[in-house]
Amino acid sequence: MMDVREIKEYLPHRYPFLLVDRVEELVEGEYIRAYKNITANEDVFNGHFPEMPIFPGVMIVEAMAQASGILGFKTQGKKAGEGSLYLFAGVDNVRFRRQVIPGDRLYLESKIVSSRRGIWKFECRAEVDGELACAADIMCADKQV
Repeated sequence: MMDVREIKEYLPHRYPFLLVDRVEELVEGEYIRAYKNITANEDVFNGHFPEMPIFPGVMIVEAMAQASGILGFKTQGKKAGEGSLYLFAGVDNVRFRRQVIPGDRLYLESKIVSSRRGIWKFECRAEVDGELACAADIMCADKQV
């Protein structure tokens, strides 16, 4: 299990763009299970939408990508700030099935599908109360900085 302090060692993101609150389970080279608590005071709800707050789909995809980044870093034994950064290389087969609203706990799951020449492919899911909110195949590039 990783708390937010340890998560910050593996992701360069910070408030308000750090979208993983806790890692519950991680098996290096295989999968990660994490979550993001969706709260009413998220900055994004000031404009999306004030009268009917819905967590944006693009933010759900970003949360899945961040969980995937943690998995990739841990699998390689690297940490953020050590000269490596994970960047989006592609997103395929994105499907949204449920709205995510304040009070929800967004569970994130990512599985490594492949890793070749610095390009990682992950199969991702985001769920609320056991119900699928979003699924996507995410590709990340491991970039040396």
